Amino acid sequence: MDLGIRGQACLIVGGARGIGFATAEALAREGAALALADINGAAATASAAMLAAKSGAKVIGLQVDVTNLDEVRRMATEAEAANGPLSILINSAAVLDDKLFVDSKPADWKRMIDVCLFGPMNVIHTVLPGMMERRYGRIVCLASDSARMGQARLSYYAAAKGGVVALTKSIAQEVGTSGVTLNILSPGATNTELRNDREAKMRAEMGEEKYARRQKAVLRMYPTGRLGEPEDIASAVSFLVSKNASWITGQVISVNGGFAMP
Repeated sequence: MDLGIRGQACLIVGGARGIGFATAEALAREGAALALADINGAAATASAAMLAAKSGAKVIGLQVDVTNLDEVRRMATEAEAANGPLSILINSAAVLDDKLFVDSKPADWKRMIDVCLFGPMNVIHTVLPGMMERRYGRIVCLASDSARMGQARLSYYAAAKGGVVALTKSIAQEVGTSGVTLNILSPGATNTELRNDREAKMRAEMGEEKYARRQKAVLRMYPTGRLGEPEDIASAVSFLVSKNASWITGQVISVNGGFAMP
């Protein structure tokens, strides 16, 4: 499918691995010029080099701490210096925690909110004016079905992602006539490095037998009988940034194997 994005400059925040990198692979195949930004600058640079060699696309890696507005502005400037004015922004940077709320501390909440909510705020606030001036842009923010339904042990993660949903919908209403669309992609459980790190910690704490029972119970909650892969999410993100999605804005699209059907 021709997504109509050949030559467009795309910034993927959280692009060094997981859903962000899978999306970069999909967009590289469509001829986009990519900037992969990550808190781990070395990983971003390595992922960019690997993707450029594999696809032939123009890809650069950038370091950024999305909680720091000055760094975000520097990142955007470097991305545009390399690839031209940004047409596509994907916010996929995140952190994850696994605690009962009563066991959490204010420092846990602050870290989560800073990265998962203030991070997208900083990036959108930086990139959006240029898109509005050029009267074209596609912005996709990654959220979570935990934000829509709630999820035990992910309370403040769900709260931060709920904020992303409200933020994105509200901005979409403000800029609807500008040619810029903003949408939310809400994944179910997906086999990313971030989730797998959390699962490894849980397995060590629970023991093999108990963890295996938990895994079976989790899979029963998915009508498709499997968890998601980053490529499943990337396909939906690719559609939302395409020419074919020009009349879709302010929407939450769940890609979750049937786990939640709100």
